Amino acid sequence: MMDDLETEPLVINTPPRPVNPDIWPQKWKYWKNLLALSVAFTFNFTAYASLQNLESSLNRDKGLGLASLSVIYGSLIISCLVAPAIIRTLGLKWTFFVSILFYAGYTATNYYAKFYTLIPASVFLGFAAGPLWASQGAYVTTSAINYAEVTIELEESIINRFNGVFLMFFQSSQIWGNLIASLVFHHSDNSSHSEDRVCGAKDCPAPPSQNSSSYEEPSEKTQHILISIYLGCGVIAALIILVFLDPLNTRTSKETLEDKRISSRLLSTLRLLKNYRMILMLPLMVYSGVEQAYIAGDYTQSFVSCSLGVQMVGYVMIAFGITDALASLLFGRIQEYVGRIALFILGAITHLGLMVVMLLWQPTESHEWLFFVVAALWGLGDAVWQTQIASFVGVLFPEDQEPAFSNYRLWQALGFTITFAYSHYLCVNAKLYIAGGLLAVSMLMYGTVEYKIRHVDIRYAEI
Repeated sequence: MMDDLETEPLVINTPPRPVNPDIWPQKWKYWKNLLALSVAFTFNFTAYASLQNLESSLNRDKGLGLASLSVIYGSLIISCLVAPAIIRTLGLKWTFFVSILFYAGYTATNYYAKFYTLIPASVFLGFAAGPLWASQGAYVTTSAINYAEVTIELEESIINRFNGVFLMFFQSSQIWGNLIASLVFHHSDNSSHSEDRVCGAKDCPAPPSQNSSSYEEPSEKTQHILISIYLGCGVIAALIILVFLDPLNTRTSKETLEDKRISSRLLSTLRLLKNYRMILMLPLMVYSGVEQAYIAGDYTQSFVSCSLGVQMVGYVMIAFGITDALASLLFGRIQEYVGRIALFILGAITHLGLMVVMLLWQPTESHEWLFFVVAALWGLGDAVWQTQIASFVGVLFPEDQEPAFSNYRLWQALGFTITFAYSHYLCVNAKLYIAGGLLAVSMLMYGTVEYKIRHVDIRYAEI
């Protein structure tokens, strides 16, 4: 029965081509493109990731912030289905450029954040995010495979190394964006935090009449200064892509006339779900969205803003970003020595342990250091999911990169969407129980994938 679900045989390590005597220009080209893409994403997500962290606090009235985030990731799910067709139409470079412009548009909409302005902008951003991330996965993986052929190195090692470098830059956006937010808020006239709410795991959604009674947002002038800085970051990101990034064609399977039809491209993401490896990885992909949504939406609001004030969100999330960035680089380098199984186990133990801590912890200002420790360790676990899932997808589906990474971002987006959607209705402790249960199931199914590719599927015996 399982044989019916498998795709055509995949070859992970193709025979190396003859080494070009003039190898350094080729190596430099791949590193230049990787760095250009990484820096562009850093600028883009310096703006977006920090706004995401602040949405639940800045636009708390009637749950606008969380509603916006939920719409973004709901739209992203749909965009992942059409991402392969968009990428093949525009090409990777122009997909990056156009998508980043939509991110900048969302940032600009925050100048006047209302339901009738922010929600439509969220829809457009969501439709741009799917192609953006599918392009990123395909671009980095293809560059790594080509680099491995030039240098005659193991493909999986280079894929991990390239993903590690990219994610180090990308996760550092948490540092710069939150540092900007912290400095702007620090010089504002707002330093309030909630005095009449129960903070931490016991925090529950307030009745509509109390949504804004115990929380004062930063002044409009302060918010506009912050948004202007973030908008500038988005523009710089688009210019870097336009000027410095070279076009790149991804590797795809041989296409029949039927496969070239647009309708076939639209369904290529769903067709990959016939593969048992993708099916078993779905819960872990969903969890990677759930855990990011939790730290950005719930931890920042129910622990940090509630106990210390919104001006401390940026400082605390800097700890998350530093650990995430450094760990991403480290894991990308050491995976070939310790193995991805050990790293996945490290991520699971770290996050499950932190969930227990947050369920038992009653946050107060007197334990300010603990807010930073929890955020930093959560970043360590997040680095595992971001580096290892992306690398594993690239290894498992080297000939189907666009639909594979579209699937990854689709199911990750589903995790974001569900978490932001129920965030306005459930208490924090319930959210932690849901995340913990999902993580446990995810690790069991991931273990099944590892067992099958090592002991059942001979094609992966050497992975």
